Amino acid sequence: MSAPRSSPPPSRSSYENAPTHSVSVDGVDFVYRQLGPQDGVPLILLIHLAGTLDDWDPRVVDGLAARRRVITFGNRGVGGSGGSTPDTIDAMAHDAVRFIRALGFDQVDLFGLSMGGFIAQVIAEEEPHLVRRVILAGTGPAGGHGIDKVPALAIRATIKGTLTRQDPKLSLFFTDTASGRRAGHALLQRLEERTDNRDRDISLPSFRAQLKAVKRWGRRAPSDLSAVRQPVLVANGENDRMVPSQNTVDLAARLPKSELVPLYPDAGHGGIFQYHEDFVARALGFLES
Repeated sequence: MSAPRSSPPPSRSSYENAPTHSVSVDGVDFVYRQLGPQDGVPLILLIHLAGTLDDWDPRVVDGLAARRRVITFGNRGVGGSGGSTPDTIDAMAHDAVRFIRALGFDQVDLFGLSMGGFIAQVIAEEEPHLVRRVILAGTGPAGGHGIDKVPALAIRATIKGTLTRQDPKLSLFFTDTASGRRAGHALLQRLEERTDNRDRDISLPSFRAQLKAVKRWGRRAPSDLSAVRQPVLVANGENDRMVPSQNTVDLAARLPKSELVPLYPDAGHGGIFQYHEDFVARALGFLES
């Protein structure tokens, strides 16, 4: 792996206080944070719809960074990153590749969550020499069951959240059970642990562009994915109402070298946050195998 040209040394502290950096990609500044060991193949994290740097569960990031160099970033137009947000998953993937190469890396691992999982699939297929291993969580293949309904679900949950003053993640990411509600509130508390130098919320134009990209992904012809030859770990909760959980099983079946984590019980789209200890252990084992 080549040495990064403009990347500062990773922080060995926690995600709560990891500094925010920026790198110029074709004249546009992309914000990112990194922590963990300085050696080994970097793990690039690709966030969900409407997510910014501060929407990653610090327990997941810190857990992974205990043994891996972890980099989170804001794609074009998202949070503190400049430019206009693309309205296709392919364009987002191409931006992510440019970001990775701007840091000087010639091989990475990818961890894509939800919409980030769509992006990771495109990168893995189009850049086989760049990507070593892939983790996909709460996501599905292009044309997957119900994915074109995600924008409508997200809009309804956002409106309801505004009216009830409740974070949409509670209804979109977690089951409406006692344990699901506890897990949801616990995640929201963890997401507030960082108090300084927080990322900007996603803008309305960027959110609209992402919604359009997700709908287009859901309406594409079903993905073959037989060309993705990298090992892939696939995870989700058993009751995902955003990207229906059957997509997780379908995704694992389509990928030639996949490993399916047993679907987390009484968990939804945020299953990897609800079961963060188990997920981190499985992810590290997969990445190091």
